[in-house]
Amino acid sequence: MTVFTHPEFDKHEHLTFCCDPETGLRAIIAVHNTARGPALGGCRMFPYASDEEALRDVLRLSRGMTYKSALANLNLGGGKSVIIGDPRQHKTEALLESMGRFLEQLGGLYIAAEDSGTSVADLKIMGRQTSNVAGIKERPGFDGRPSNGDPSPATAWGTFVGLQAAVKHKLGRSDLEGLTVAVQGIGNVGYRLARHLTEAGAKLWVYDTHQDQMDRAVAELGATPATAEEILYLPVDVVAPCAMGAVLNDQSIAKLQAPIVAGAANNQLASPRHDEVLWKHGVLYAPDFVINAGGIIDVYYERTGPDPDAVRKHVDTIGDTLQEIFERSHRDGLPTGQIANQLAEERFRHISR
Repeated sequence: MTVFTHPEFDKHEHLTFCCDPETGLRAIIAVHNTARGPALGGCRMFPYASDEEALRDVLRLSRGMTYKSALANLNLGGGKSVIIGDPRQHKTEALLESMGRFLEQLGGLYIAAEDSGTSVADLKIMGRQTSNVAGIKERPGFDGRPSNGDPSPATAWGTFVGLQAAVKHKLGRSDLEGLTVAVQGIGNVGYRLARHLTEAGAKLWVYDTHQDQMDRAVAELGATPATAEEILYLPVDVVAPCAMGAVLNDQSIAKLQAPIVAGAANNQLASPRHDEVLWKHGVLYAPDFVINAGGIIDVYYERTGPDPDAVRKHVDTIGDTLQEIFERSHRDGLPTGQIANQLAEERFRHISR
């Protein structure tokens, strides 16, 4: 397993391989860039098919966090961690405490938050061994409701705001009444996004690998169930990937019927070049590291002083940022992802250390 020559290696500052045979922990922590501040990003637990797959994911995710925080105008760098294992079978308190000890060894270089396969409760267990965890404090949420630190509501709302911006730019409409949306993945974020869309009058198709989550969306939101094979290719207005990444590739893009892709999943593109493939295919792509920044914004304010109104206002700027990206893409004749990268790099690569 190579690192420095890995195709996803992008001048990452730090990479830690964590192994604890006693608890079964196998994890990787990646810090991409700390020019704007300490690296903050989620800790994901997933049954990766190989160590190579885990390394690829953590390298891509950590880089995406650098760009995400920069575009959200946060004084944070980019990092991520992955635990190799099935969260429904292999997660134990001992394993999570072991992960906390590895986080502590980094001395604050990287701060972990909730991600796919982990929860606020899991981060609190890690927090027994380190203070370098975030998104775990009970406080007033950005929506005015009590929050246990879970950033999912802010992520879902930011994605909803960004989806609205994409619809306005591509379809020329400011309301979502009757809009058709296919949501792939209806976990913590995807379900909340689906609820916002339903409340706005949209009609939904949903798919998730867990049948209970599918059943919930159908029963509570009136969504139409779809299969794994069809969810991305339905003749809808918007496809919203909200599960794992790399779902947009040569084969899937060629079969897309939706004119907009706007979802909360990280690393939706199988390769950076698929940004241009989408653009040439006539699909408006809302770059994932822009549209799903609500969670990192929420966690940032937890560490600087929780202020629900400030968080809500900051999350709402995601729509403005995307609108700027869409307009520059149209003006300059470049894909939206390239424009987003340019904006982010202006904000973190020119900061002197």
